[in-house]
Amino acid sequence: MGRNKLDKFAENLTFRNFFQLPYEEISVKEVDIKGKWHSDFFKNQHPIVLELGCGKGEYTIELAQRHPDKNFIGVDRKGARMWTGCKFSVENELNNVAFIRTQIQFLTNFFAENEISEIWLTFPDPQPKRSKTNKRLTASYYLDIYRQILKPGGYIHLKTDNKLLFDFTIEVIERLKYNLLEKKEDIYASEIDDPALAIQTHYEKMWISQGLPIHYLKFSMI
Repeated sequence: MGRNKLDKFAENLTFRNFFQLPYEEISVKEVDIKGKWHSDFFKNQHPIVLELGCGKGEYTIELAQRHPDKNFIGVDRKGARMWTGCKFSVENELNNVAFIRTQIQFLTNFFAENEISEIWLTFPDPQPKRSKTNKRLTASYYLDIYRQILKPGGYIHLKTDNKLLFDFTIEVIERLKYNLLEKKEDIYASEIDDPALAIQTHYEKMWISQGLPIHYLKFSMI
């Protein structure tokens, strides 16, 4: 591990909007903020939106800047990545932003029932091998986790360049009889009516430059 990563890990711990648990405790211990995000951290009752697999936090930050009437939390297991978003949000006094370093299967350690209004899955690993199907972030295993923290009727957004993951998610939605609210085979093939869809990360710009269509789904679990 390079010294730069160690420095970032250390600085993350100084940011007021950064949360994590020691990995040896994460499966059995909850953090004190669980159920208290509105009252103790954000200090408002605005809806809370998660971005899962947030990387450097580009999407989380952009959403927060565009929507000061909502709170945003980026989640990733790579602390050195999210350092970029943490540092930017603190230095620019974005008080509607937080970051959590954890694995997604442990979300219920950090959030209580009905605490989250929306979830964004922005370009998650498509796990293309058939043997890895249950590791896709729209597999029923993960959807059951999201259900535990989402408000009834809360939205899940999937944005991906991967057609396999896009089609797989549609199949899951249909099989589980979820409510598919919006489906776009190619976001940029027509006028974008939701500005949130127009946000482009570094990697999304690369994929667009290669001529790859960007797919989008919006659904709820009731």
